[in-house]
Amino acid sequence: MLPLKEVIVLLSIIYGITSVSLKNEEARNNTQRNLRRFPPNFLFGVATSSYQIEGAWNEGGKGWSMWDHLMRTDPDHMADGKTGDIAANSYHLYKRDIEMMKELGVKIYRFSISWPRILPFGRPDYVNPEGVAYYNNLINELLANDITPFVTIYHWELPQNLNEQGGWLTENIVDWLGDYARVLFQNFGDRVKHWLTINEPYIHCNNGYGRGNHPPRIQSPGIAFYECGRNILLAHARAYHIYKEEFAFQGGQIAIVISSDMGMPSDDSESSAEAVEDYRAFYVGQYMDPIFSANGNYPQRLIDRVANASASQGLSQSRLRPFTQEQIDYIRGTSDFLALNHYTSKYVYRNSSIIGTFQVPSHQDDAFVGTYVDPSWTQGGTWLFTYAPGLYKLLVHLKERYNNPTIYVTENGFGDWATGLIDENRVAYLRGYTNAVLDAIDAGVDIRGYCSWSLMDNFEWAAGFTLRFGLYEVDFEDPNRTRRPRKAALVYKEIIRSRVIDPNYNPDPYLEDSNSSAIVVKTSALFILVSAIIHKLL
Repeated sequence: MLPLKEVIVLLSIIYGITSVSLKNEEARNNTQRNLRRFPPNFLFGVATSSYQIEGAWNEGGKGWSMWDHLMRTDPDHMADGKTGDIAANSYHLYKRDIEMMKELGVKIYRFSISWPRILPFGRPDYVNPEGVAYYNNLINELLANDITPFVTIYHWELPQNLNEQGGWLTENIVDWLGDYARVLFQNFGDRVKHWLTINEPYIHCNNGYGRGNHPPRIQSPGIAFYECGRNILLAHARAYHIYKEEFAFQGGQIAIVISSDMGMPSDDSESSAEAVEDYRAFYVGQYMDPIFSANGNYPQRLIDRVANASASQGLSQSRLRPFTQEQIDYIRGTSDFLALNHYTSKYVYRNSSIIGTFQVPSHQDDAFVGTYVDPSWTQGGTWLFTYAPGLYKLLVHLKERYNNPTIYVTENGFGDWATGLIDENRVAYLRGYTNAVLDAIDAGVDIRGYCSWSLMDNFEWAAGFTLRFGLYEVDFEDPNRTRRPRKAALVYKEIIRSRVIDPNYNPDPYLEDSNSSAIVVKTSALFILVSAIIHKLL
């Protein structure tokens, strides 16, 4: 039997622990009441793409994509020599993926459909019923869990036989993509109300047809790069018009996904201001202006600089093939909203130090600007540096330049070489960039939703599995591809639940239930249990 004095001390300690937990919870609630809130209709989501997560590369009647071809012919091109043959195995684990979305509380899932899984030979002569069934199951499961599908029609997964017939360098692809899009509208449009035609034209054309580090690995940054972009704009417009003319009765919306860093002047000089305008013309306006500007067409700065550079290189015509007026009119206005992918920012300059630093010809040489980042910015992957105000500045710029379009941020996230569940850099990135979204809302930007890239670790293209973007960690050495939430997932969950960004919220990803109210309950239960034991001893 314990002495009465020791019993009192023990009870006091337990009571003190409980009181501190309750006070911490109350303090956190008070803090949250004083923080800015996301509007009640603002939608949070997560994003992925088919090749990066699905796996099942040769299952279910799927044909070869140009990535499948690269994996068979040159797997050593990947940073780790790995392939996307299995990836995160979401073809078989999609229900677990949706469970994760439910855990987070998201209302949007942005995913892409694999062109060769639906049309194994690229054309609509044969529609693969197993592929249709897979995406029907995925879409139905999402809707059953109150999650809205945002479906990307093309996320870089071109059927290999179409690639061999010219891919994005032939204007035939305008018809090919249109026919493929029509099949998707026919099969899924009764339930999918948000369509995204093509993901990141600049990145796709630069990596596939400029730098050549993605398939089809063509290195032509001054010619094929522009032709790829031109055909992407025409193909996007074709898909848009097919939807509006043949499927308007479905009542959905359709847009294109544009990627953009934020280019900022390096100083107050006139040369920096000019450099920024040229940077934005080449890296944003090339794909934005033809769709979202009042007059359509490429930015005049882009047209003039490529024409002048082409002439100086002895060419009789510009390497940037012009649109006809009919094509300009066909492309202009073909987006019901702007789907924006943003990750990082750059300072932009132009001086003699960049002379001779670019390949000739190339779009980099045509733009003729230099860029750098602030060394104080947190670095993730090789190209990703954290500067959250850049997103705010970009959103305000788009509002002012393109007459305040409706915007969804369809990708934003932090990639790191590190594994593990404690991802403080990703947490800081997430808080900073969602705060930038709140700043943009306060500034009058018509932004309706935000999607974190990515729901889970995936096959990160040429980086293989070395670069991790996931809110959930995937164990790629485990045949079961086990997924576990990182700290950033729990922080995002709390932002979604509370609709505020609480800088003091500090979950422990190693606890099954890490919210503070659960800690209070567990402490209170401990108090009751110990009290009962002591009572029995007495």
